[in-house]
Amino acid sequence: MNRLIPGTTLKFTEQARNSAFSMISPVLEATGGLTLSQLSKLTGLEGTTIQNWIKRGWVSSTKGKKYDKQQVLRILLINMLRNAMKLDDIVRLMEYVNGDVEDTSDDIVAEDLLYNILCRIIFKAEDEGAFVPEIVEELVAQEVDEYKDEITDVQKLRKAMYVMIMAYRSGYLKGEMEKGMEVILSEMQ
Repeated sequence: MNRLIPGTTLKFTEQARNSAFSMISPVLEATGGLTLSQLSKLTGLEGTTIQNWIKRGWVSSTKGKKYDKQQVLRILLINMLRNAMKLDDIVRLMEYVNGDVEDTSDDIVAEDLLYNILCRIIFKAEDEGAFVPEIVEELVAQEVDEYKDEITDVQKLRKAMYVMIMAYRSGYLKGEMEKGMEVILSEMQ
């Protein structure tokens, strides 16, 4: 399996297992943010897509020409869910978790912690080959409970993370189905 870190074009490494964002944060800190072209390369998204998300208010506005940690995290989260969910539903889900995109005071969890927990659960479920609802719920509960002191509403976060994990997996399965369909269509020509 050619594993990628969710929401990115970066190949999975063992370093990413416990803290996926640690693969990205040093570059952000060293450069003071990512340029649009760097962010496009990191995510595989067109620059116009990223700019559209900002115009729609799904990602906070940039200060200058660089994207900061919060913006990068929000883009990664949206990107990892968009293969299975409508963008409007992703935005509502993100609002459910962290309210207004411009205001971090209403967040129930820091977005870097949210992203890292999501990635840890995805990696564990992939390792175990277990995206069965009961197992995903159990993995979500274990991971969220481990950080309950950093989360203001554990039950709300559990519900949202379950949806996020299942959406991510659904997007993966959809991609696999599309690859299989391409093979079939090429054989029919």
